[in-house]
Amino acid sequence: MEIAKISSKGQITIPISIRNKLNLKTGDKIVILEENGRFYFENSAMLAFRRAEDAFAGEAEKAGFSTEEEMQDYMKEIRKEVRGY
Repeated sequence: MEIAKISSKGQITIPISIRNKLNLKTGDKIVILEENGRFYFENSAMLAFRRAEDAFAGEAEKAGFSTEEEMQDYMKEIRKEVRGY
């Protein structure tokens, strides 16, 4: 458990051990979530990435790709078409 003090402006300093675990750097944004009366915060970029990952889960299979290599080969072909090679 870590403790943070609230400043007169309502700001807190997140302890370095927590910043490291969340991979937070200067200027990063955090999201504050509430669940059953408890509050949590997360690195907003990582949360957005996970949500995008969840949204795309299973889409490759629906498109007919059975391996990552098949999908990468398809993407290479698309890039060639777009670039005119």
